Amino acid sequence: MQKRIPLTPDSSRCSTCMLNNLCLPVGMSTIDISRFEEVVQERLRIPKGESLFEAGERADAIFGIRVGSLKTQLEDASGHVQVTGFLLPGEIAGLDGFLEGHQLSHAVALEDTEVCVARVDEIDRVAAHIPSLQQQLRRLTSTEMKRSHQLVVSLGVLRSEQRLAAFLVNMSQRLSILGYSSSEFILRMSREEIGNYLGLTLETVSRLFSRFARENLIRIHQREVKLLDLPALRDLAGTDCG
Repeated sequence: MQKRIPLTPDSSRCSTCMLNNLCLPVGMSTIDISRFEEVVQERLRIPKGESLFEAGERADAIFGIRVGSLKTQLEDASGHVQVTGFLLPGEIAGLDGFLEGHQLSHAVALEDTEVCVARVDEIDRVAAHIPSLQQQLRRLTSTEMKRSHQLVVSLGVLRSEQRLAAFLVNMSQRLSILGYSSSEFILRMSREEIGNYLGLTLETVSRLFSRFARENLIRIHQREVKLLDLPALRDLAGTDCG
């Protein structure tokens, strides 16, 4: 069950958050940051396995991940689930809903997660005074669309080993931007979820992880991964993984 956390003057705010260079426009002035802080008045804590939002709900906010991680997924009328993405700290959930007025996907916490809530009506009000905020929203939306496009390309063109290599390289790049190790990290999602996202069976994902380990591309223990030969993984992926 979600827990709402109203922000007080003593709370850690955008101006002091270690992730503000990812959420906020580059070069935003101190005055503009203080205005933007008017938008973010609460946080939500979502326990592992619980939903942040579901498809079809009214989209009245976007959510910046402060701690933890989320997966987004679609579900058709027959109950088939397609994982469409994994979101890390500093990334934004709910952008597709922001454009459409209702949530298009279902967002679930992969671990205990905390998000900052930016209400759409407050964004509209403040954006009139901060031109760079509209530019940032366009940039974030473009990034989200690029990820969706890459998934379609991956499922339609790449061989199974290329898909998994591209996934690992992409995770490495995104974690590096956050200041974490680009070569050693924990996969918060299960192998089954990775397979669903990449259009592969659980058995194929497990087989490929074992193959990559035998070929000294990676070392893996449960969900702990060490990339031993990142250049070789990039070559194997054979595509832009950014």
